[in-house]
Amino acid sequence: MTQYLDFEKPLAEIEGKAEELRALARSNEEMDITDEARALDKKAAGMLEDLYGSLTPWRKCQVARHPERPHCKDYIEALFTEFTPLAGDRNFADDLAVMGGLARFNDTPVVVIGHEKGNDTKSRIERNFGMARPEGYRKAVRLMELADKFNLPVVTIVDTPGAYPGKGAEERGQSEAIARSTEKCLQIGVPLISVIVGEGGSGGAVAFATANRVAMLEHSVYSVITPEGCASILWKDSEKMREAAEQMRLTANELKTLGVIDRIIPEPMGGAHRHAEESIKAVGNSIEAMLKELDGKDGKTLVKERRTKFLEMGRKGLAA
Repeated sequence: MTQYLDFEKPLAEIEGKAEELRALARSNEEMDITDEARALDKKAAGMLEDLYGSLTPWRKCQVARHPERPHCKDYIEALFTEFTPLAGDRNFADDLAVMGGLARFNDTPVVVIGHEKGNDTKSRIERNFGMARPEGYRKAVRLMELADKFNLPVVTIVDTPGAYPGKGAEERGQSEAIARSTEKCLQIGVPLISVIVGEGGSGGAVAFATANRVAMLEHSVYSVITPEGCASILWKDSEKMREAAEQMRLTANELKTLGVIDRIIPEPMGGAHRHAEESIKAVGNSIEAMLKELDGKDGKTLVKERRTKFLEMGRKGLAA
């Protein structure tokens, strides 16, 4: 059963009424409510189009955080074969918020790395809600070094509210680990592509998304801080998150204009959480297209283009 967001409550009422009618019809075969149910379905479909045709930045944040959106594990299981997970940073521990390993994409050997939020209470706690600790970023560095050594393309799947801000993480060098991961992204001489499938939060996302090609699902977000955090700093009031989201330019369309990302992946009407298979397929098609764009380029060219891309970032679209 779909979990409705706050702004979807009117839609939930209509779809609930349609389901009640069908339940009555199932309990009483003589009752014919086909026309009434169809009318409600049509009204619900129209409302869904209206809601998702004009999402505000804050509503896009809510959609990006929807717990039923496909997560890293779902994409790996659907798009990659022969996935062999590699664990640990060879220093402290294994961070379950970051999953990665060797796999094949369309029979091409690759290294895939991503944030995993989990899909129920137990797994979300185990995965720390997708908030990586230093060992998670050091694991990612180890995997990128492996990819560089064996000339394997790297695919990263970004979905995190940000790096874990706890005391232990800071004691173990959280900022240094994020910086090292970002640095490694800029150094490896193999194709590096990144897809933001939900939240792309702060340095925790940049550490995986400093790539030759960056794509975003239509209703995902990518920003230096959460709207709530921004509002707390600027206005000393986290309830002003709507205003913050408007000013932060964190949506896919705005980031494409600014040149921060390269590609927007359209989502089915109602978002990826309503049509998981279709959304995963669209992400797979984009990964395939981006890998083809980089195919045949030597390591020096890939590194140069990647560095140039990020050095020039900010010059495009500022007047928009």
